Amino acid sequence: MSHRHTELLEQAIAACRTREHFSPFPDRPGKDEASLAAIEQARATYEATLGGSFLLDQPSKGELLGEEVSPYTGEDLGIRYPAPDVDAMFDAARRAGTIWSKVEPERRVDLCLQIVHRLHERWYEIAHANQHTTGQSFSMSCVGSGTNALDRGIEAVAYAAEAMRRVPTSGHWEKDFGKTTVSLDKRYRIVPRGTAVVITCASFPTWNAYPALLANLATGNPVLIKPHPTSVLTMAIATQVVQQVLREEGLPPELVQLTVDSADAPIAKDLIAHPDCRIVDFTGSPGFGSWIEANAHPAIAFTETAGVNTVVLAGTEDLQATAAAIATSLGLFTAQMCTSVQNVYLPGDGVETPTGKVSPDEAIEAIVAAVDALSNNPRRAAGVMGAVQSPHTIGLIRNLEAEVSRQGRVARPAGTYEHPEFPQARTCTPSIASVDTSARELFGEERFGPISFAITCADADDALEQALRDVRAKGAIASHVYATDRDYLDRAADAYVDAGASLTMNLTGPMPLNFAAAYSDYHVTGLSPAGNACLTDEAFIAGRFRVAQVREPSA
Repeated sequence: MSHRHTELLEQAIAACRTREHFSPFPDRPGKDEASLAAIEQARATYEATLGGSFLLDQPSKGELLGEEVSPYTGEDLGIRYPAPDVDAMFDAARRAGTIWSKVEPERRVDLCLQIVHRLHERWYEIAHANQHTTGQSFSMSCVGSGTNALDRGIEAVAYAAEAMRRVPTSGHWEKDFGKTTVSLDKRYRIVPRGTAVVITCASFPTWNAYPALLANLATGNPVLIKPHPTSVLTMAIATQVVQQVLREEGLPPELVQLTVDSADAPIAKDLIAHPDCRIVDFTGSPGFGSWIEANAHPAIAFTETAGVNTVVLAGTEDLQATAAAIATSLGLFTAQMCTSVQNVYLPGDGVETPTGKVSPDEAIEAIVAAVDALSNNPRRAAGVMGAVQSPHTIGLIRNLEAEVSRQGRVARPAGTYEHPEFPQARTCTPSIASVDTSARELFGEERFGPISFAITCADADDALEQALRDVRAKGAIASHVYATDRDYLDRAADAYVDAGASLTMNLTGPMPLNFAAAYSDYHVTGLSPAGNACLTDEAFIAGRFRVAQVREPSA
């Protein structure tokens, strides 16, 4: 059969090899008349789903569940989803998987890329849904949860395609045994591992869901998607898109199903413990991620949890530019990203600058001023910070500020900004705590949301060692060092790599520190407590399929 997306596949494979920039999709939502009209039409489509039932092609108990509340309006979305019948869903997945496993790998890959295109066709609609469930701004929902997440999905398909291409379909083998030559003809078949459970997080579901979903489908495995109960709609639309593509191709839509639960009656552990569960993809808290890694057997688990992301500010050629880069990371999506900066380590004897050393307090003041500049501009803050997904996060910040006041000082208290479009939006501007290394019980673990710690250390070497202590103990997904001494930078690079963490050095300018590029950046190493999987490398594909063979004497 002909494959519709061969060119896209080969472009993605080439980009993975060269690590160059590549994306088949627009980088940002359009501002032309046609794009603005499409955005408004998508808004109307989103609003039409509110208060209704979102039904899919899959077994259910007949009940309806739903507890999503918009962080922007404070109102219940009113959308209800079918309550899962877990055993029936695994049975349906197994039957669908039997059919899907017999589809040639090249066609499976092509259908995965067709799914990506269909998801992009509903780009703006998904962005509106994502905005009102996660709290991301509309722009971030289009870019981070749209284009970038789709790119990560294509990247996973590219790696899967390459891995399966390396498995020959047949071979001829001969060997002499004494005076007799034995000739065998052999056939090799890719065998999918089995049903995958993909568990997504509340604040950024698509970033990990798309790669996991598509990696599983490309390698032949059915998928049960388990979204966070307060953030379902984005993945419900994605499931709907996949099922539509499958139906059009004459394939069972139950190959991908949505398993919705509630905060009071979670089902993730039931899904993982089910005897038909063979793969688990998880994004979320380190605590539950550790439980999955310990208990998923006989399923294999791919986890991305969280770490303590650090900045070592030993020196800089431009303190204001560096402070602005750090401030953007502190504010971007209100620090609800796995790449958000948390701990900023400062040498007690001063930060090196072209005009001499700057005291830790002066460096902190520069960062606070940069955060204020962002927070005091409501339109810019709305685009950068968005809203806080869960009201629980606000309480955590307030409690932590009270603890900081007993061990240091709050250099910048959390505040709010007035959203220009949604006056009821749950907003929170970054809190910055100034402490020393004795307060490690406060900053030595991930603190989700917009709170960071400026930590004064003995000197630059101590600052580096303190940051590495975070990485070794809790892991890191994004690490940063600013220094003017080349030898120091080289030592830092070696130390972070040895600790199993990736490092960015001296980055300032328009690209956010949080940004991780598909096809180029390896997102998470799998070498630290921040998760055992990487987006995307060959290990992310390995184990999702095996190879069985049939051999017989040659004719």
